[in-house]
Amino acid sequence: EVQLVESGGGLVQTGGSLRLSCTTSGFTFDNYAIGWFRQAPGKEREGVSCISTTDGRSAHGDSVRGRFTISRDNAKNVVYLQMNSLKPEDTAVYYCAARYGAGYFYIGTPDEYDYWGQGTQVTVSS
Repeated sequence: EVQLVESGGGLVQTGGSLRLSCTTSGFTFDNYAIGWFRQAPGKEREGVSCISTTDGRSAHGDSVRGRFTISRDNAKNVVYLQMNSLKPEDTAVYYCAARYGAGYFYIGTPDEYDYWGQGTQVTVSS
């Protein structure tokens, strides 16, 4: 059974930090790129970051570049999203997702992804 489980969300003040984890199982981690998306109420799902599990190359969306960092631990099949300098507009449910093709680290669109987690809430208070 394929599983992606997000954890690490919560409530933080503006300027604070959180680290999200995406723990995966049930598929060959090294064959997939892992992305993070977020969705705020009333808004479309937005691509945040993506990482190649093969070589660690990554991409970040314009709204988070310089503040968020994606990384992976191939030994544990886990991908992390370190979020610094958080802003109220970062408030959303954050999802991780797996897309077949480990060498491709561009974020892409949600429908390109094969598997999804259930999401974790991140709330940034002003």
